[in-house]
Amino acid sequence: MKPIAFLFAAASLVVPAIVAVAPSAAVAAAPTADISGTWTASFDSQVGQQTYTYAFEVDGETLAGHSKSNFGESELKGTVDGDKVTFVENLDYQGQMLAITYSGQIVSADEITFSRDVAGQGGEQFTATRQK
Repeated sequence: MKPIAFLFAAASLVVPAIVAVAPSAAVAAAPTADISGTWTASFDSQVGQQTYTYAFEVDGETLAGHSKSNFGESELKGTVDGDKVTFVENLDYQGQMLAITYSGQIVSADEITFSRDVAGQGGEQFTATRQK
C-alpha cells in the first residue's frame, strides 16, 4: 500500500507543475499582420459623406502611409500589433489642423473595422476594404 500512496503523492506534485508551465507557453504573441497596400472606406459623418483611400506601408510593427478623402490628404503614422491597428491622420480641414485618431481590428486579409475620433470630439465606426 505504501508504494501506491507514494505514487499518488508524487503525481500530485507533478501535475500542478505541468499546469503552471503550460499557460506561459500559450501566451505567445500573435504575429503582426501585413496590411500594406491600398484600402478604401466610405461613411457618414457630422460633415457629410466621406470617401477615403488609405495607402498603408507596414515595416515590422510600424505603419506609415497616406490618406486621401473628399476633404483633403494627409500623411499617416501608427502601429500594427497582431490584429490591432492604430494611427493618426493630421488633416488640414478648412485651415484648421485636426488630429484624427484611428483604432482598428483586422478582421481578415481584406477587411479592417475602424473607430475614429476627430480631435477628441467623437467620430465614426466603419469598415475599410483592401483594393486588389
